Amino acid sequence: MDLDAFNAVHSAEWSRLEELTKKRSLDGAEADELVRLYQSVATHLSTIRSAAPDPVLITRLSDLLGRARTRIAGAHEPAWRDVVRFATVSVPAALYRIRWWTVTIMVLFVGVAVVSGWWVATNPDALASMGTPAAREQYVDEAFASYYDPGAGFASMVWTNNARIAALCIALGISGVFPAYIMFANAVGVGSTGGMMAYYGELDTFLTLIAPHGLLELTAIFVAGAAGLRLFWALIDPGPRTRGRAVAEEGRALFTIAIGLVVVLAVSGLIEGFVTGSGMAWWLKIVIGALALAAFWVYTIVLGRRAVQAGETGDLTADHAGDVAPVAA
Repeated sequence: MDLDAFNAVHSAEWSRLEELTKKRSLDGAEADELVRLYQSVATHLSTIRSAAPDPVLITRLSDLLGRARTRIAGAHEPAWRDVVRFATVSVPAALYRIRWWTVTIMVLFVGVAVVSGWWVATNPDALASMGTPAAREQYVDEAFASYYDPGAGFASMVWTNNARIAALCIALGISGVFPAYIMFANAVGVGSTGGMMAYYGELDTFLTLIAPHGLLELTAIFVAGAAGLRLFWALIDPGPRTRGRAVAEEGRALFTIAIGLVVVLAVSGLIEGFVTGSGMAWWLKIVIGALALAAFWVYTIVLGRRAVQAGETGDLTADHAGDVAPVAA
């Protein structure tokens, strides 16, 4: 098919359809014309896709048809089924696809934290970098435990802070540097604090106050770092896709993860705000934290595997994501 000739023959119809979609109000004749042109241009798009898949023209007509469809049928109103599908299909699919990235970051984080803790607990110079002896003792004896003040205000503060860290990991993930820096800095910070507590014989206090909320909280941060680094890797190695397409697809899936992490961090914040600093038995606090973490992984693995096997990636559906240029596999 001669695409230039096809464009010359039908461009007037496309321009007229665009003109009608932009009009503030339509009379009866114009409304009928809008529907007729919509059907005609949809046929044109189908012809171009099959005979001469020019990505620029396909994108132009797809956008035009989308605006015309909205004008004819009205804007799409999200239904509860869309919310349910997002929560049970899109989010777990996106989480499942980066599960090994998450696990890898978790292992590296724990390794760095353990080394940092051991170094602070056994090296006088490293311990001295944590503050003066009086400041360290005050922190171990009072400040660390008193930080976990039960209540809605504390839970909200924790959720806001953790959500900010996760959002930065995701938003700046394409750099490849920021997520790695955040993971390393947090691992050193957690490990060093644990090492100082261990030096003063309070490692059990550290673990019982960190574990209830930290199991889920840190996992959420690992996921955010994994999502950011996955986007960076799509830029480095896009596979059979074009680099722009790979980044676009992974970026949209990344924001699906970001929305899911808002809920995960909210749960973690509730545990930290109402369980960690409460008067519950220490073993019950840890059980609650472990159950929350188990629920997250069951959600990710069970629902995520099912969704991925059905072809889901966490990206937008095809009618919302737009058309892409065909590429050789």
